Amino acid sequence: MPTPFLRWFGEKGWQPRAHQLELLARAEAGESTLLIAPTGAGKTLAGFLPSLVDLTRRGKIPPGSAFRGIHTLYLSPLKALAVDIERNLMKPVDEMGLPVRVENRTGDTPQAKRQRQKLNPPDILLTTPEQLALLLANGEAERFFKDLRYVVFDELHSLVTSKRGHLLSLGLARLRRLAPSLQTIGLSATVADPMDLQHWLAPQSPDTAGLAGLVTVKGGAKPQISILRTDEHVPWAGHSARYAIADVYEAIKEHGTTLLFVNTRSQAELLFQELWTINEDNLPIALHHGSLDVAQRRKVEAAMSENRLRAVVATSTLDLGIDWGDVDLVVHVGAPKGASRLAQRIGRANHRMDEPSKAILVPANRFEVMECQAALDANYIGAQDTPPVGKGALDVLAQHVLGMACAAPFDPLSLYEEITSATPYASLPWETFERVIDFVATGGYALKTYERYARIRRTKEGLFRVSNPLVAQQYRLNVGTIVESPMLNVRMVKRNQRGSLGRGGMSLGKVEEYFLEMLSQGDTFLFSGKVLRFEGIREGECLVSQAFSFDPKVPSYAGGKFPLSTYLAEQVRKMLADPARRAALPEQVRDWLSLQKNVSMLPREDELLIETFPRGSRHYMVIYAFEGRLAHQTLGMLLTRRLDRAGLKPLGFVATDYSLAVWALDDLGATFQLRRKALADLFDEDMLGDDLEAWLNESFLLKRTFRNCAVIAGLIDQRHPGKEKTGRQVTVSADLIYDVLRAHEPDHLLLEATRNDAATGLLDIGRLGDMLKRIKGHITHRRLDRISPLAVPVMLEIGKEAVQGEAQDFLLSEAADDLINEAMGAEPL
Repeated sequence: MPTPFLRWFGEKGWQPRAHQLELLARAEAGESTLLIAPTGAGKTLAGFLPSLVDLTRRGKIPPGSAFRGIHTLYLSPLKALAVDIERNLMKPVDEMGLPVRVENRTGDTPQAKRQRQKLNPPDILLTTPEQLALLLANGEAERFFKDLRYVVFDELHSLVTSKRGHLLSLGLARLRRLAPSLQTIGLSATVADPMDLQHWLAPQSPDTAGLAGLVTVKGGAKPQISILRTDEHVPWAGHSARYAIADVYEAIKEHGTTLLFVNTRSQAELLFQELWTINEDNLPIALHHGSLDVAQRRKVEAAMSENRLRAVVATSTLDLGIDWGDVDLVVHVGAPKGASRLAQRIGRANHRMDEPSKAILVPANRFEVMECQAALDANYIGAQDTPPVGKGALDVLAQHVLGMACAAPFDPLSLYEEITSATPYASLPWETFERVIDFVATGGYALKTYERYARIRRTKEGLFRVSNPLVAQQYRLNVGTIVESPMLNVRMVKRNQRGSLGRGGMSLGKVEEYFLEMLSQGDTFLFSGKVLRFEGIREGECLVSQAFSFDPKVPSYAGGKFPLSTYLAEQVRKMLADPARRAALPEQVRDWLSLQKNVSMLPREDELLIETFPRGSRHYMVIYAFEGRLAHQTLGMLLTRRLDRAGLKPLGFVATDYSLAVWALDDLGATFQLRRKALADLFDEDMLGDDLEAWLNESFLLKRTFRNCAVIAGLIDQRHPGKEKTGRQVTVSADLIYDVLRAHEPDHLLLEATRNDAATGLLDIGRLGDMLKRIKGHITHRRLDRISPLAVPVMLEIGKEAVQGEAQDFLLSEAADDLINEAMGAEPL
């Protein structure tokens, strides 16, 4: 290590850690490497050490020297993370006086600075996957990247499993062609299968599966995680954890700075409002989620890094490793839905490897107590459940092909070899690649008569180039794989004395368009920590005024839910089946499960329990599959179709992460008792064949998925110079094309991509298929005369307001009391 580094470490009273030196040694030996290390272990410095050492040895480039491209490319999943890394990296660079220039390039970087970077590149460029795609689609890409030595991927586990990761893998494949000797460095804290990421970091070939090296940091202080113990009544159902607000507030008062994580934006709004309601000490408490105005988010981030806040209520926007100052405690309100997600969030506290992070889990209901216990156990044994890399998406590939044509004319065979060196596309058949080329060149058989879909053309030499410069312009405006739900800006306005609305009020952030379209003037809803009165939509903006009420009429707007991970679902099933594991649960939960055992039964680990019971004029069937809301919703759709065909008159269904309830006019319990094979037939694996296909063809679900695929593949442009299509315009265009393709080209490439997306995302078909295999021959039916304790949570979902987002827990409090009394064998109050 050069002298300036040794001196700097010595002045700080530090020693380079063993993994930092090992990563440097491997890099200098020419090896690409994955570093897995806990938060606080100095991963970021380790990742940049090879670059900083190499640049120090190179020295400052004399004026008048030939053009030098960038030396190191750093890629992060968040713009804010790139900005934060620049600030933190410049500190040691300046303190050591290194001849190194570091800059960031994100969507927020001014155009003038971006142009200057192309002409005079920094040594280290910190950027995002979308900006890399733009740089590679430029005709100057070869010159810009010719001297590239290292590519550093931060939070690699969060990059590779999504379509962003697929686009990034294709970008990495192109970088390897432009700079064949480049090395990759992956940094991650939470990984279920390191080999997945090791393959991703290395080029693949038909003969050999490339594999990067691995450095794993053992040790580090185990986090101190506890589940909130309270004297308050833990509800049987619900999502807001309102019962625990006083306990949470006390924990905030006892610590310097607390990060409070929730899973949805609506939960964040509700929790923030509840905390302010009881904030008698006027503690500085802030709110941070993705829909808030960027200026408001930056203010919160600045205050957090300067330790001016006592608490921040946040969603996944603060999941990753930004330096948020001294966080003393992480509180997770609601179940984490994944062991790795919990580990990631707990890592936001402390940031010192040898001192334990402190975290409190606050389950919102009794099922979540078990899930929290499973997540806690997983963290102590180091279990991870990050999803696998998966196969590369075809719509992403189509976008990349067009981007490569924007850079320079390409030879299909050469591009195919390059693409298949990327791990997600390593097994891509040549025939499928030809279909992608044809789609980008013509739009496909059903659309080839329309000139606008001919985006690339073949030259006499057999190369493909963009058909005209406008195509390249549109590509640059629409690059990327993040397709947001159509959003409208929310602007606060005041009424003047005549009662008419003013103009030019403060912008609060953005809310999903379809949610706002459900509102009528005068409706109140919760957003940005305030109860707002909906005034209307004007000139593409949602106008709101201050509502002088603490009780919103419409509970909340939509916020993304995380699916329950397969690992945690399996652990909850094991807990139900194992008396020893149940003994560790709080008394309230143990009593609830004992009551269930007396009224019905607790299922074994490999068993599917189905309960049937009458209530009012309806008959109910509750299925305890523990496979997550997405899989349960798909199962509900398919079961109701089958019940309908059997003449059992199903009326509807509702799903939670843990169970599924179906209700009908006919006595389902009597039918299953008389015809024992009926249940086995009902849950046969063949439901994922014709039944699934028929339902998909009738539903709007595929249309919604197709819209996203069409935007990513470039078939529909959201943005045009100086203007942007509304969500409604994009949806109308997508629906028209979808109907044409289904009628005239049902095997179209984008329809295939749509089905693949639906199967792995919205439908969770793979997981449902695994469940149907697991339960074959292990289905147990209990015919009851009343509701069981385990059924109460899913039954309380029936009849909630038909509004996206979480309903307030006590909206149906009378119904909840009735159901609980009934489950306990008491007369309804």
